[in-house]
Amino acid sequence: MDENYNDTALNSSVNGILYVVATPIGNMADITLRAIQTLKDVDFIAAEDTRHTRRLLMHYAIPNSMISLHEHNENQRSGTLVKHLKRGESIALVSDAGTPTLSDPGYRLIKEVIAAGIRVVPIPGASAVQASLCASGLPTDAYVFMGFLPRKEGKRQKILKSLANEDKTMVFFESPRRISVLINDLMETLGDRQGVLSREMTKRYEEFVRGNLTDILDVLAGRPEIKGECTLVVKGGAKQELPGAEALREEITQGLHSDGLRLSSLVKNIADCYGLSKKQVYAEAQKIKDHIKKK
Repeated sequence: MDENYNDTALNSSVNGILYVVATPIGNMADITLRAIQTLKDVDFIAAEDTRHTRRLLMHYAIPNSMISLHEHNENQRSGTLVKHLKRGESIALVSDAGTPTLSDPGYRLIKEVIAAGIRVVPIPGASAVQASLCASGLPTDAYVFMGFLPRKEGKRQKILKSLANEDKTMVFFESPRRISVLINDLMETLGDRQGVLSREMTKRYEEFVRGNLTDILDVLAGRPEIKGECTLVVKGGAKQELPGAEALREEITQGLHSDGLRLSSLVKNIADCYGLSKKQVYAEAQKIKDHIKKK
């Protein structure tokens, strides 16, 4: 091994090392020399899906053994892996694609390894989060990574509402079957923000769909099916002071008295201006409108 990559030589303890190794998100060439060398040198590899990782190992002629570590066995298997590390063995942790623990298994294992006083070494590389952000054209100085949102409606809505006033760029993962549902939910809560849908990144049919969320939804609606894992980057809202309840009611009342302004347009204008839910503004506007009619 080249001395620049000889991490094992730096370890003075009797314990082994857990290497957190980033692997390609699609294109097999997107792996570092250090990652390849590490996968060759460790005692064995803990892989999310051994069948998937075997293709990578065969591509780079890496004759190493594997053990599975996925969301269903991580709690049970972490203790066993810590014992191997305490015996001085070194392990590479990999996920199916990209950087482990980013919406992938590995967090519980790493937590136990750290608690046991064993060294954890990151081997950085491909990440769908970073790839989508750097090509998005949206602000990257600060961002919030949300991963996959919960499928249960209650938990999902709670998270979405917490993002209503988020001014940082947001990054979401979603399956192709549910990406349109996610975009609709975001529009309902955040308004028609600017966004970029990244699909099949680094692969042959790589695609970036740009525009407002409504534009992206229109593109997807015209397709018989959507393929490939999706990463959605959404622009944060404008940071501004939210009006109090009284000030909001006053603004709605003034708008309702304006000639030629439809209720739907008024609601959209106010919701977009303050980063509020259109449903919330509409409910308040409807109450005020009904009250005006009764006078």
